[in-house]
Amino acid sequence: MLVDAGPLVALLSQEDANYRRCRAVFRGLRDPLLTVWPALTEAMHLLRESWGGQDRLFGLLEVGSVEIVPLGPADLARMRQLMQKYHDLPMDLADAALVTVAEREGITRVFTLDRRDFEVYRPAKIGRFSLVP
Repeated sequence: MLVDAGPLVALLSQEDANYRRCRAVFRGLRDPLLTVWPALTEAMHLLRESWGGQDRLFGLLEVGSVEIVPLGPADLARMRQLMQKYHDLPMDLADAALVTVAEREGITRVFTLDRRDFEVYRPAKIGRFSLVP
């Protein structure tokens, strides 16, 4: 399952309104969450006021609870196409990277709090995402 920045932030901040919901999902997982550098960068930025939160995010990466899926030069063209297609939302770089990886790897589940956008996205060969929570 892919994970967007929002749940990563919520998992690491007990003050976040979505903390309990995201924590329940996280505890029920058997496989590691997959993410991309742009989503990780966004999460770190959102946690900028909390070194403790940023440090815990590093910890999730170090123990393998969250894995970074690589993006290559061939993915850039698709990310650009997606951002152009959904420019009216607008689609950000993190979402474009997640959708590109989903298409490339055949991943249908996304752990996101951004239902508004991810319900609109139609990844090639997948159709619709299954969104969690």
